[in-house]
Amino acid sequence: MAELLVVGSVALDSVETPFGKVREVLGGSATYFSYSASFFTQVRLVATVGEDFPEPHRRLLEDRGVDLHGLQTSKGKTFRWVGQYGYDLNEVKTLDTQLNVLAEFRPTLGEALRRSPFLFLANIDPQLQLDVLRQMKEPPRLVALDTMNFWIQGKPEALRRVLAKVDVITINDGEARQLASEPNLIRAARAIASMGPRTVVVKRGEYGALMLADDTFFFVPAYPLDSVYDPTGAGDTFAGGFMGYLAAQDRIDGPAMRRAVVYGSVMASFTVEDFSLTRLTRLKPADIADRYAAFHDLIRLEP
Repeated sequence: MAELLVVGSVALDSVETPFGKVREVLGGSATYFSYSASFFTQVRLVATVGEDFPEPHRRLLEDRGVDLHGLQTSKGKTFRWVGQYGYDLNEVKTLDTQLNVLAEFRPTLGEALRRSPFLFLANIDPQLQLDVLRQMKEPPRLVALDTMNFWIQGKPEALRRVLAKVDVITINDGEARQLASEPNLIRAARAIASMGPRTVVVKRGEYGALMLADDTFFFVPAYPLDSVYDPTGAGDTFAGGFMGYLAAQDRIDGPAMRRAVVYGSVMASFTVEDFSLTRLTRLKPADIADRYAAFHDLIRLEP
């Protein structure tokens, strides 16, 4: 088992879907990622919060064993995001974004963190992602990155520079098409791979996940669910399951990567069953094993 470092955001989210609404619940890319990955391996989180960050949220992460020594408290307010979903839960409308302390966030890694064998650069400014990579004392065994349309449009040059230095990118289908300037998803994945990452994982929401590795495609459908309440954080939860499994196995070969995609899909399928991290807080290892087996039955094809 290898340790896993994530650098990203911790936020307070207010979300409305056709099935309910919540106000200032725990969110953020690094939050969902680290909570998900903690079911597989030791996770160390680097992020910033404001002085108003609720102590119960901190304890929730600590109780999962997430190392919060890298979670700094800065003067000011915590990053806030407000979003609204219609009946098409693949589309979200951002109503308000308040960067607050995240606007001045400059990740600083301690000596131990600089030697982390597995690194995930969650959805933050690509310039900050580059800064984190420069702080690493030795190249990690695996570096993965996530990004979004805001950075693809606003900081394309910095994003291209960091893409050239990572092994894996996780990205949703709309952003993959935007990054590659290519409407065909297969060609888009190949175009992104040519930018540097040898593995491209495209998250497709209710349509599953697609991975391109060594010019070979692997596809996993989404788990069929009767109840989907809130897709916020599902992509980061997917990445947490994906990277957490690889770090737990300390393997990055083809078969391990394929299993990791399934475990990522398993974890994401739980997240959407409730708001914020609520469903994950009730999750047991046996639930993960059962749903992994259900995925296996779902995609198995007999001769």
